[in-house]
Amino acid sequence: MQDILFLEPVFKEMIWGGNRLNTDFGYDIPSDNTGECWAVSAHTNGDCKIKAGEYKGETLSSLWANHRELFGNAEGDVFPLLIKIIDAKQDLSIQVHPDDNYAKTHENGSLGKTECWYILNCKDDGKIVIGHNANNKEELSSMIHNNQWEELIRVIPIKKGDFFQIIPGTVHAIKAGTVILETQQNSDITYRLYDYGRLQNGKPRELHIDKSIDVITCPQKLTEPVRKIWDIKGGQIEELVNCEFYTVEKITINGSTALEQVEPFTIMSVINGEGYLDGERITKGDHFILPSGFGSYVLEGNLECIASHI
Repeated sequence: MQDILFLEPVFKEMIWGGNRLNTDFGYDIPSDNTGECWAVSAHTNGDCKIKAGEYKGETLSSLWANHRELFGNAEGDVFPLLIKIIDAKQDLSIQVHPDDNYAKTHENGSLGKTECWYILNCKDDGKIVIGHNANNKEELSSMIHNNQWEELIRVIPIKKGDFFQIIPGTVHAIKAGTVILETQQNSDITYRLYDYGRLQNGKPRELHIDKSIDVITCPQKLTEPVRKIWDIKGGQIEELVNCEFYTVEKITINGSTALEQVEPFTIMSVINGEGYLDGERITKGDHFILPSGFGSYVLEGNLECIASHI
């Protein structure tokens, strides 16, 4: 059996970031505005290292390049997924992502960015931005250039445990007081529509109005993933989404259960509690990969995990 691949997260300071990655997850981060934890990433802008075992110190991108057997010999030039925890002390910019075809043409061959959000924590009156109200590109362009943001964007209430699939072309923004776990394609392409006039190093951050208008879907069509639940001995598995880029599940354990890793690889993030995986202690804030051929294993304890695979 292969070893569990525990990963060292990469942390990023953001203009809108808070400090709940420290208080909620116990990460030892000196900065109070570290807004993003790249928990499982092989991206050039943040490449996680393996914590222990045979591959200790190697980057995830290196394992993907040189030990593809760990990932079921899955195809692709880059590791396909990126897992983040995002802590928003302030509102993030209103933004949109391109699909694979647009990104390949306009962003030097990059992948596009389909992503999904699991709400880990939020204010009692928490909200997010998903979607817009323009009927066509002409109306969209007019509302953007005339700063009609209140009329344009759709703001919806959220609560802890909510889940959202954000497909390319969807206007969206995480708002202040929200902590999410994001599963996404391995891409760092974001087009900003609006950033509240904030300054970074004395200058406004770059906006991408023309590209945003290019890729935003009009009218906006929003779909809610169908969440499916299976009861298992000692817990429950809930499928949050199953799309062409990833499947994401929430695994809840209160006791002990036997599972089997049958995918090319499975990414797991512990979002609550603690327990053991085949006798290896796991706790809130741990992120790891079960490689190809890992086979049957036992999860025990009182814990919640978000798992994903291609």
